[in-house]
Amino acid sequence: MSIELISILLLFLSFFSLLAYGVPVAYSIGLSTTMALLLNIAFLPGLTTIAQRITTGIDSFALLAIPFFVLAGELMNKGGIANRLVNFAKSAVGSLPGGLGYVNILASMLFGAISGSAVAAASAIGSVMTDRMEDEGYPVPFSAAINITSSTTGLLIPPSNVLIVYALASGGAASVAALFIAGYLPGILVGIALMVVAAITAHKKNIKRGDKVKVTQLWSDFRKSFFSLLMLVIIVGGIVAGVFTATEAAAIAVIYAGILGFAYRDITPSDLPEILLSSAKTTAVVMFLICTSMAMSWLFSFQSIPQMMTSFLLETVSNPIAIFLLINLTLLVVGTFMDMTPAVLIFTPIFLPVVTALGMHPVHFGIIMVLNLCIGLCTPPVGTILFVGAGVAKISVSQVIKPILPFLLAMVLALILVTFIPEISLLLPNLFGI
Repeated sequence: MSIELISILLLFLSFFSLLAYGVPVAYSIGLSTTMALLLNIAFLPGLTTIAQRITTGIDSFALLAIPFFVLAGELMNKGGIANRLVNFAKSAVGSLPGGLGYVNILASMLFGAISGSAVAAASAIGSVMTDRMEDEGYPVPFSAAINITSSTTGLLIPPSNVLIVYALASGGAASVAALFIAGYLPGILVGIALMVVAAITAHKKNIKRGDKVKVTQLWSDFRKSFFSLLMLVIIVGGIVAGVFTATEAAAIAVIYAGILGFAYRDITPSDLPEILLSSAKTTAVVMFLICTSMAMSWLFSFQSIPQMMTSFLLETVSNPIAIFLLINLTLLVVGTFMDMTPAVLIFTPIFLPVVTALGMHPVHFGIIMVLNLCIGLCTPPVGTILFVGAGVAKISVSQVIKPILPFLLAMVLALILVTFIPEISLLLPNLFGI
């Protein structure tokens, strides 16, 4: 057995063993990468190489957008935007059958898109909607299931940090602007799929309609949420129009969110230290994951793993549909135990050459990958949003499992449509010529 094959086996066995033992993902990635590299390079040069790759892994102007978007999300979370969006969504769709389910989904889509954070959407919208839904006869596990699954739509609808990470991992094959505009239709498709499940379930449980809202109330709630919604137009519109880059857009988002928070008087100067500290902690975690994942990605290239995987799949499985289904299944499994950021950085170099060899556009694959991993965020054992949503609803994870299954099925059906109908992802980028 060659030293290259031994190091590859050591890399994957040590990585999954460390994860199974409960070692944090970033440390698991870093330790397994270091051990595998030291089989190929002497001790001191090997450690130097790892240090260099960790350092250069975040030496990217595009990654500056992440701490800015994280800070903007924190400012919005504290700035009372969730309540305004919930009130507007309730006025718009609350009178339909299963109306508060729609409200939860629509508000999560809007808040997630504005903040770029599924965790922020799950906690902010969940804390507002859980009691309201319970008061109108919705079982708490059912409302938690809606909140958990719908909060992930903001990772597809821009601005989205994970799409920026994918753009970096693709090596420039997919631009941030193209990914941002491509995420709209798949994100909306997932939202509609979740609304269908919410409507069917509400009908079965005989949950009453909400009260009809007058046009004047709808207009009032829209005016109150207008400046929050305007942020989407400014940020994404500016990127698509070429007025500013994603990084510059993130900085503008911080300024805009700060002004909005102070204007609404939901943020005071005394809140800023807590907001900045929370943003710094989140950024540090994300950046450390990126550092170690980029080192592992470099090791993949050093070991020619992407080329080996491409050759193996193309020679072993002749049907492209079977390959796409196999990749989707792999990503769905990966998403159940690995956080989204390292999963994107690790598996993009492995699978992107395969799908591009079969004619799939890199932007299309990026949306497929993110949607796969969004489903993983809602599933045990490591589904971050699953635990956040259950915690906000003050129920155990086991209570959410049964009601969440139909919503997960709806997300999987949306994934299949996105996978095999490329126009869902590529229509808008082609329309705008990106």
